[in-house]
Amino acid sequence: MASAWWRCLALALFSGLAASGFPRSPLRLLGKRSLPEGLVDGIEVYSTKINCKVTSRFAHNVITTRAVNRGDKAKEVFFDVELPKTSFITNFTLTIDGVTYPGNIKEKEVAKKQYEKAVSQGKTAGLVKASGRKLEKFTVSVNVAAGSKVTFELTYEELLKRHKGKYEMYLKVQPKQLVKNFEIEVHIFEPQGISTLDAEASFITNDLLGSALTKSFSGKKGHVSFKPSLDQQRSCPTCTDSLLNGDFIITYDVNRESPANVQIVNGYFVHFFAPQGLPVVPKNMVFVIDVSGSMSGRKIQQTRDALLKILEDVKEDDYLNFILFSVGVTTWKDQVVQATPENLQEARTFVKNIREQGLTNINDALLRAIRMLNEAQEEHLVPERSTSIIIMLTDGDANTGESRPEKIRENVRNAIEGKFPLYNLGFGKNLDYSFLESMALENHGLARRIYEDSDADLQLQGFYEEVANPLLTGVQVEYPDNAIQDLTQNSYQHFYDGSEIVVAGRLVDEDMNSFKADVKGQGALKDLIYTEKVDVKDMEKALKEQGYIFGDYIERLWAYLTIEQLLEKRKNAQGEEKENLTAQALDLSLKYHFVTPLTSMVVTKPEDNEDQTAIADKPGEARSAIPSTAYQVSYQPPQSPYYYVDGDPHFIIQVPEKDDAICFNIDEDPGTVLCLIQDPVTGLTVNGQIIGDKRDSPDSNTRKTYFGKLGITSAQMDFRIEVTTEKITLWNGAVPTTLSWLDTVTVAQDGLSVIINRKKNMVISFGHGVTFVVVLHQVWKKHPVHQDFLGFYVIDSHGMSAQTHGLLGQFFHPFGFEVSDIHPGSDPTKPDATMVVKNHQLTVTRGSQKDYRKDTSMGMKINCWFVHNNGEGLIDGVHTDYIVSNLF
Repeated sequence: MASAWWRCLALALFSGLAASGFPRSPLRLLGKRSLPEGLVDGIEVYSTKINCKVTSRFAHNVITTRAVNRGDKAKEVFFDVELPKTSFITNFTLTIDGVTYPGNIKEKEVAKKQYEKAVSQGKTAGLVKASGRKLEKFTVSVNVAAGSKVTFELTYEELLKRHKGKYEMYLKVQPKQLVKNFEIEVHIFEPQGISTLDAEASFITNDLLGSALTKSFSGKKGHVSFKPSLDQQRSCPTCTDSLLNGDFIITYDVNRESPANVQIVNGYFVHFFAPQGLPVVPKNMVFVIDVSGSMSGRKIQQTRDALLKILEDVKEDDYLNFILFSVGVTTWKDQVVQATPENLQEARTFVKNIREQGLTNINDALLRAIRMLNEAQEEHLVPERSTSIIIMLTDGDANTGESRPEKIRENVRNAIEGKFPLYNLGFGKNLDYSFLESMALENHGLARRIYEDSDADLQLQGFYEEVANPLLTGVQVEYPDNAIQDLTQNSYQHFYDGSEIVVAGRLVDEDMNSFKADVKGQGALKDLIYTEKVDVKDMEKALKEQGYIFGDYIERLWAYLTIEQLLEKRKNAQGEEKENLTAQALDLSLKYHFVTPLTSMVVTKPEDNEDQTAIADKPGEARSAIPSTAYQVSYQPPQSPYYYVDGDPHFIIQVPEKDDAICFNIDEDPGTVLCLIQDPVTGLTVNGQIIGDKRDSPDSNTRKTYFGKLGITSAQMDFRIEVTTEKITLWNGAVPTTLSWLDTVTVAQDGLSVIINRKKNMVISFGHGVTFVVVLHQVWKKHPVHQDFLGFYVIDSHGMSAQTHGLLGQFFHPFGFEVSDIHPGSDPTKPDATMVVKNHQLTVTRGSQKDYRKDTSMGMKINCWFVHNNGEGLIDGVHTDYIVSNLF
């Protein structure tokens, strides 16, 4: 589509707990423009307001953008917002010339049926997609007639969690143009009283910020306002583009005269607990570190750097050990040892010498760590009032020893027996994150994804800082019998310094006069009990006087927390238990109008004189999240990374870290064999031989070539597969087995599965981490020119190492690119642009290819940026470097 159609209003927003090394927003595929003041190609955004109301940590946020089409023809206008993954959208409305089109929240299956017809016509897309580390992107567009006005309004809510002693509201601001009325307004009401409040912006100097920013707090109320004038928004005094592009961060904390605080409104209560000044409970820590071959290079170096930094912060009362795992398991010491200066120096030497090697044996490493901590407690090698934790870091899936995820979970669960928590850190995207998360949750821990980036070592350090200072263990929050119902989680293995425990529930009798809440826990020196006595009527009266925020906030906070915890429990539940948890979470989601993984928001909008239905779903955590993009609004993109080669031959590379795909062709003579994938660690190799049409064209620019043969080798298994358009030959050692495309058959052995679907495709899986699909394209046998050919698709590559290379394999590792200067190309429907990738500046063209996995005749359209000249500048080296002598 011509670039003139893509008018984008962008406001990236995040509020809530910020992780160490917080993410920047993904690259947007729109170049900078210097245009008349406040106008982008006839579209004026004359107002953008972010209104945030925070009551007792519960944030209610409304983003409103108003625009007018001052052009002489209809334009498509986009509303783009980034919001935290921990938030729930509660409402969206679209108003055009006074007519409002609301969003309605429904059960996901009901919503799906409502828009399936539109999806089948290629006119609809999911509105919410994962975006970066902690964000989700909400995108909706509408065609606005000349002279018409449009208003977008999005509402979402979330509970701000305390992190390192403060609550943080993080706003990512990107209006992309000068806005006459731009405003961020934040009101905070905290019954405990506000102790600190600050605000800062990364995109503006302190002098300019000071004149546009006001902040104040007194007693229970805080206020922050950011209203830059048009001149303050300019990137230079005479510029017409905006400098508002960066982070706006608000931080605050509350007074803590008492460790606990209970608030009650309309029969619902919330109980906050965060004691201060307690001595730290000594820790017994075992770091379980993946040193398999896929950790080579920057990942292992960043791991070493992080561990060395962590060793600087370990206290002398702590005990520790390191376990390294690849094919086997290596320990630094036979048992945990005290963190004396001598032992810490020896530990630093050990960490500096960590090297990567071999496969991934998660099961044996974790069981060894659990046994080590159990023995330390049983044999009194560690202080009686100490607490044990395991922190495991891995970048892949188990592929040696016990490699079945369910069996590993069972083994670990039975070994730990609930005695201490397991924290799982997943390094990168090529791993089964749901496995790590489930295993951590059922052992009272949590999982955290560590993103492959320059700050990965800081992410690792940041996680350790969160758990470095336990103040209490075995925390129980108790209330009078028969006084409370529908209670959220009220027992915690640890309370860490700088965090906060939050419990909510309902009073059985709303007319009760008072009740008390007890918090019990084991400290470093003695057992502790904190009692909070609450006068229900006085509390309700005091809080109702402050109803200028939103009066039902405690009930909504309770619903938010209950849904969040039900969804977490649901991840590990089975059968009837899972059905009950799902039903409870769904009922609450619908009652309180939250977009959760069980619900969808259906948005009906005017489009081409008829209403068009779009849907906003809440994406889940997957191997790799695929954000939406303006160029992909016409279809639902695949939900996992895709790499494939099909057709003439067209190579398609989806970049998980970005919003888009890249494609290129390879033009070589028939008979040429190209290396598609080569992994020296796993021993997997895939080569493909090119064939041509029956009649070659003398013009290389018009001739068609395809892949006619594929050779797939597993050196470790001594196994080969040759796939042609006529037959499939399997060699197990020197023994061949020949199968036909007319067969429907499954061949399976340890660590290998080959499934042939008659005259359609074949699926080859090596273990749990590598899956390929070969698609058979058949043409009329008597066709004068064309002949049958093959397509090759990589469905799962997370089991392959970081050393994987080849025309496809090199892209299994994260890489970035930037696109700018989008402008009309020689074909008005295919704009050109400038791409910067791998330190090369290339001219690329917007185009599309087909994905034939589900439909070998029609395929599904995939939009991509086309790199010319055999992928020159995108692929490592030149394409002739990938020519090999034969298939095996």
